[in-house]
Amino acid sequence: MEDLLRLFTRAHKLLRAETDAAMSEHGVRVGQNLVLEVLWEEDGLAPGELAARLGLTTPTIVNTATRMETAGLVVRRRDPADARLVRLYLTDRARRAEAPIRKARRRLEERVTAALTEEERRHLGSALEKIIDELS
Repeated sequence: MEDLLRLFTRAHKLLRAETDAAMSEHGVRVGQNLVLEVLWEEDGLAPGELAARLGLTTPTIVNTATRMETAGLVVRRRDPADARLVRLYLTDRARRAEAPIRKARRRLEERVTAALTEEERRHLGSALEKIIDELS
């Protein structure tokens, strides 16, 4: 099992570095692309809603949103029905980045899994989902 953990750690480190490099070409940091993907599907979510969808904590999303706001990717607005709530909305810059970021992620996924058969890709996805479920 120790070898498996070492492999996970090494793969994670390499994949994170490659993802960060691919995303930085579009002015986005690794992790921010995941927030963007959720907001591209449904804009105007509260940080707690984003956190629940991504399996993260609300403070993590708040910190990420602060950096994204500084980068011009999102704006915060009070909820018109409940002034206690803040919602995150995409900027035009973030909307323009959608197609290039999705393309970059597809290219990276294809590169990372190029040596795998289709069956191996399915098994890898299934195994990773089980690991995530176990640790969540």
